[in-house]
Amino acid sequence: MSQQSTGSAPEASAFDVEAVEAKWLPVWERLQPFEADDAAVESGAREKRYALTMFPYPSGDLHMGHAEVFALHDVISRYWRLRGYEVLNPMGWDSFGLPAENAAIRNDSHPATYTYGNIETQAASMRRYAVSFDWSRRLHTSDPEYYRWTQWLFLKLREQGLAYRKNSPVNWCPQDQTVLANEQVLADGTCERCGAEVTKRELTQWYFRTTAYAQELYDCLDDLQQTWIGKVVNAQRNWIGRSEGAHVRFAVEGREEPITVYTTRPDTLYGATFMVVAADAPLAAEIVAPERREALEAYVQQVRKASDIDRLATDRAKTGVDLGVTATNPVNGEQLPVWASDYVLADYGTGAIMAVPAHDQRDLDFAREFDLPVRQVVDTGEGDPAETGVATSGDGTYVNSPLLEGVADKATGIRTVVERLEADGTGEGTVNFRLRDWLLSRQRYWGAPIPIIHCPEHGEVPVPEDQLPVVLPELRGADLKPKGTSPLGAATEWVEVACPTCGGPARRDTDTMDTFVDSSWYFLRYLSPHDQTQAFSSEAAAAWGPIDLYVGGDEHAVLHLLYARFFTKALRDAGLLTWDEPFSAYLSQGKVINDGRKMSKSLGNGVDLGEQLDAYGVDAVRLTLVFASPPEDDIDWARMSPAGSQRFLQRAWRLADDVTSEPDVDPADGDVALRRATHRTVRDAEELVESYRFNVVVARVMELVNATRKAIDSGCGPADPAVREAVEAVAVLLSMVAPYTAEEMWERLGHQPTVARAPWPVVEESLLVQESVTAVVQVKGKVKARLEVSPEIGDADLEAAAMADPAVQRALEGQTVRKVVVRAPKLVNIVV
Repeated sequence: MSQQSTGSAPEASAFDVEAVEAKWLPVWERLQPFEADDAAVESGAREKRYALTMFPYPSGDLHMGHAEVFALHDVISRYWRLRGYEVLNPMGWDSFGLPAENAAIRNDSHPATYTYGNIETQAASMRRYAVSFDWSRRLHTSDPEYYRWTQWLFLKLREQGLAYRKNSPVNWCPQDQTVLANEQVLADGTCERCGAEVTKRELTQWYFRTTAYAQELYDCLDDLQQTWIGKVVNAQRNWIGRSEGAHVRFAVEGREEPITVYTTRPDTLYGATFMVVAADAPLAAEIVAPERREALEAYVQQVRKASDIDRLATDRAKTGVDLGVTATNPVNGEQLPVWASDYVLADYGTGAIMAVPAHDQRDLDFAREFDLPVRQVVDTGEGDPAETGVATSGDGTYVNSPLLEGVADKATGIRTVVERLEADGTGEGTVNFRLRDWLLSRQRYWGAPIPIIHCPEHGEVPVPEDQLPVVLPELRGADLKPKGTSPLGAATEWVEVACPTCGGPARRDTDTMDTFVDSSWYFLRYLSPHDQTQAFSSEAAAAWGPIDLYVGGDEHAVLHLLYARFFTKALRDAGLLTWDEPFSAYLSQGKVINDGRKMSKSLGNGVDLGEQLDAYGVDAVRLTLVFASPPEDDIDWARMSPAGSQRFLQRAWRLADDVTSEPDVDPADGDVALRRATHRTVRDAEELVESYRFNVVVARVMELVNATRKAIDSGCGPADPAVREAVEAVAVLLSMVAPYTAEEMWERLGHQPTVARAPWPVVEESLLVQESVTAVVQVKGKVKARLEVSPEIGDADLEAAAMADPAVQRALEGQTVRKVVVRAPKLVNIVV
């Protein structure tokens, strides 16, 4: 019978949401049912599943977006646990970053005050929201105990040649006063965090050599295509931007070294009529004729005011400076004028291009602006670009190309020219990538300090491991304001140190690391979060990794996922990991919008999660979010009905009080029809959860609740063991979505908590076999008969049965049958 050891239950006539939540939270806190057992996995006693959702930034309380991703993530993690897997499902906070620092400046406080206050608020909300996290592994990236190992990993990558410092033009946010990686600049050329227009500055910065893994990062996407959603894989593939082409060397007058150009179309070399060098590349300043130097310098000052996005825009007016030198085209010996322009980027390829204006629109626009020659070398049948003003990029027959004249195959053309270049020693076939190295240093305070000391004699000296972490000094309010350089530079006592190598006066590096460094390895720290001897246990990583499912948003389709993949490959090569990719499968959720628009306070359509939870309860909100749509689709909250979800949960809960049979009763003698419905629902749930169709799982549970209520009310009776079997299945299935309701039902059914550790219902295959199905017979599109037939019936037999039915025969009187469409075993459509 029902055991009331957990506290007093609500009355059967009313489901008191607030009382149920208040009752079960302390029970779960005491039982801690979601702590993962490392020993069980490392010993092989139980098969593992590592379920991970992106950890949040602590800016205020949880919002509707958090509510959606946590509800979806919890379905799969609870499902795995019910299926008998040992599940690792940790949670932490990505707690370094600009929002906390800017808030501290406004309030004349310390960023930790803002950060850790919000963390506690979010942690309380997560517990109330009943997500099945293993709280024993909680971490915060701003804890010295965490960023000690972020610094250690930085030094590890530096040992491998994967972290380095160089001077180059970088993206600069004038509002946040810090550099940005290319990935942090939006398509319109603005900062992703504050929206300010990004400019360029020449600075010495730290980089991770992500390009060292460009090919592998690209190749592994073929395997991930099977388990990641396509748009995320495509975003990664496009950002890496692999292309095959050739390096071509152009001899330059007055310069010993030739200019090397990368091109994907070496077959169009005969159409090159000028060259363009990135105006802000060192090459431009190196080769410019003395009489043109002043003009170039003035132009470069103008160029640095534009973002890379602006510079690459196809509709932007073309500008440039003639450098006063020429280069030799290696296939025909022509002397090509060399120009500097902003539509070529210094960090793409070699920072120089051969311009083939007939077949590249930007080159053509530039040629028309400065009256440079245009020569068509591929006849596509679209007209001569010199006359139409429209470049042609399609395939066709080569013209004006002595080596290729009359050839009509692009692959043959490329191969022929590359072979000529290689034979002459003026070029070779190669592969190029759009991916650039990751600029990781930031001129802000609230981040992990870069563990390097700059010594006048010994240069860059790593902080010894026994001196890690390099802890941030205590700065507050006005002291945090950036002035174009890091505020850490003003912390004299912190900055000025002795060189670890010679003991002489030296200075700490005053930049901090991009917060994406913290989130590139946090999933590894969860494996051994309290280990003070190492960043993570390689043994635990081998046992638990890689992550079986990662759940997050599309906004991280490039940045975070790419960086985490890079870190994984680098740590594998350092001997710390045995796997190649961090996330075996990735599930991306849509957004929660309201009334067709993104939720926003300024638009007046924001939805407060706390208010929704207070009004309808946690379970109703979770159920609504899961039931609304497939995970990848957006959810319009204005069209949702949490009140309807609440009513359904009450109907499900009442079933538990209707059961009068004992917990261990054998269901074999129970109502067969209800048992069939129960076992079919469980089997469907297995298939649906594993294909991430969580909304359909909810629909199936709703159908089972209705079928059970109908069975009870139609004479089956509450004592029938099939009723208990059905209601217990409802409780177990519902626990993935509505844990409070399911726990209450489980207790009322006479079981000890917690339902989260209940066994998955066993499906009897014999109950899945249908003895008959209902076939619908239509005449002129209207249903005239319903036939109970064997599921195995063939088209011919079903047609014969339909034509023999009296009701069908009456409908056909005086009619000529033109066509009979049969879809055995469920449909016959007779056309007259």
